[in-house]
Amino acid sequence: MTGGAFNPFAQQQRPKRSHEPKAVQAHLVGDISLPTPSRIFAAMGDYVIGQERARRTLSVAVYNHYKRAIASLRRDAGDTPPVEIAKSNILMLGPTGSGKTLMAQTLARLLNVPIALSDATTLTAAGFVGEDVETILHKLISAAEGDVERAQLGIIYVDEVDKLAHKPGYSTTRDAGGEGVQQALLTILEGKTATVPPLGGKTNILQQNIVMDTSNILFICGGAFVGLTDIVRERLEESGVSVEGLTEDDLLDRVQPQDLYRFGLIPEFVGRIPIVSHTEELGDTDMVRILTEPKNALVKQYQYLFSFEGVEDEFTPEALEAIAQRTLERGTGARGLRSICEDVLRDTMYEVPDRSDVARVVVTREAVMEEATPTLVLRDAAPQDA
Repeated sequence: MTGGAFNPFAQQQRPKRSHEPKAVQAHLVGDISLPTPSRIFAAMGDYVIGQERARRTLSVAVYNHYKRAIASLRRDAGDTPPVEIAKSNILMLGPTGSGKTLMAQTLARLLNVPIALSDATTLTAAGFVGEDVETILHKLISAAEGDVERAQLGIIYVDEVDKLAHKPGYSTTRDAGGEGVQQALLTILEGKTATVPPLGGKTNILQQNIVMDTSNILFICGGAFVGLTDIVRERLEESGVSVEGLTEDDLLDRVQPQDLYRFGLIPEFVGRIPIVSHTEELGDTDMVRILTEPKNALVKQYQYLFSFEGVEDEFTPEALEAIAQRTLERGTGARGLRSICEDVLRDTMYEVPDRSDVARVVVTREAVMEEATPTLVLRDAAPQDA
């Protein structure tokens, strides 16, 4: 893209995309288009089941972040805003498989900005073997197909940040994957000019590095933070607050910066991710809805795959409940749903493409819980087991 800084919200620059969700209608902020929080929230609901509170928090945070980006672009163009807006990155707490990564990906899709996904456990402090934090920026540039200006308005999701908590017994100079990485992340989180190796990996003085401004990049950090609720409960009890009847979600609602300090995050890191939200534990009803309701629901995906052979695919209500039950037993969250579906349908997906007599595949509870073969309904014939 040529001719000035990339702006994903300018009406005259942003192309009409037929696949863009209809729920996202442009709301004008000055001469720049940006969906309102309510429309971001509604559009996220096409892909994310439940998590209303987290979706609302993210919708407002993203809306304000990109208004800040708009003000920055105007300032670069010579229009000085009356006040400078501070950068607000986001910290997402919640159990694995509860939708944290999906929400970040959905936001990027809705806003048509590049997104880079990174795992904090792969990062090391400068001087140690492993990936520098600048590797994250290289991933974002790659997601923007090499367009640095476009990347500078993207989203970076860093997962497993709870694994960066400072480990007792390690000195700062030896904690290569904990406090050292937190320190290394401070600069790019705050919004400074960073140098990025063109091929990723470690910075090399022999390479001509890419200069990148991270001021308008939205960072979303996520993690399960196992044990954080115990810290919150202890703080509340010490302050005389009754914790009787409080659920895990209730305790996460009450997280304060000092709780994150005690967990092992350094104050400077916490200060750069001031917006804290959390996802709720998913129940069996949520799992069934995830299987069937989103635009890219798993059931819809398998139905589409079988349609290539002219075969219908049906999951009985009892089968859906069984899949949800097995996923909860495994403790893998929503991301474990596909694994179970693949196990159930693997042999059927192997066999059906070679057969012309199959009209419909019916996944029953027995197929899920007892490893029985899904029922094959033959053309012009009564149902029978394969």
